[in-house]
Amino acid sequence: MKICILGAGKMGTWLTDALCLSHDVAIYDPNFEKLKYIFNTQRLTQLEEIRQFEPELLINAVTLKYTIAAFEEVMPYLPKSCIISDISSVKTGFQEYYDKTGMRYVSTHPMFGPTFGNLKALREHHAIIISQGDHLGKAFFKDFFGNLGLNIHEYTFIQHDETIAYSLSVPFSSTLVFAACMKKQDAPGTTFHKHLDIAKGLLSEDDYLLSEILFNPFTAGQVEKIRLKLKDLLNIIENKDSDKMKTFLAEVRGNIQE
Repeated sequence: MKICILGAGKMGTWLTDALCLSHDVAIYDPNFEKLKYIFNTQRLTQLEEIRQFEPELLINAVTLKYTIAAFEEVMPYLPKSCIISDISSVKTGFQEYYDKTGMRYVSTHPMFGPTFGNLKALREHHAIIISQGDHLGKAFFKDFFGNLGLNIHEYTFIQHDETIAYSLSVPFSSTLVFAACMKKQDAPGTTFHKHLDIAKGLLSEDDYLLSEILFNPFTAGQVEKIRLKLKDLLNIIENKDSDKMKTFLAEVRGNIQE
């Protein structure tokens, strides 16, 4: 398949590495400096080159803030038969945009940052394919993600954002609060160091990626739940209420049992 990827950021270049040996791949970015170390892939810096390439599938890998603007920029240069797609971490407004274009589309979300996207070690990671969309487009990504060993889930646009608000926004918010309370001192506790490693990994990600996840319209409700539980826990601690602490711990253990 002829595939054009928009944006030579971390995820865009990761996709070229993952796809270029099995498909005819081109990557477009007006900044040639970002394309210097990309191989086995056509490097495009002019929109007219996209027209000449005639992609069958366009994967928009620019940051969420500019995703729709990037679609708008390249749309006049795409064949009408081209399937357009995004890999954004928040899908709010995307179904309405896709329907307005009249183009075939598929929307997915590889649920790992490119920092952790080792092609040889993805079997513990997950990917979401949005159920609305072109059948052939969805089949392509099911095959692609399946060959990488990813665990594949299919949700609607709304179900996706609700799921991400719970599965990513909650740990992201909790980790950021932990890191915000850090002091410059040694802390020998094993649990502390585990949390510290998680925080360092999270904060190594791009600021835009973190913002995209946290600006999900369903995030605020999840963070409010954290605030209320912290309030309950603080009340138990201040009152040194052993019975309520026992009940609280029992409820928490029940939540994490498989």
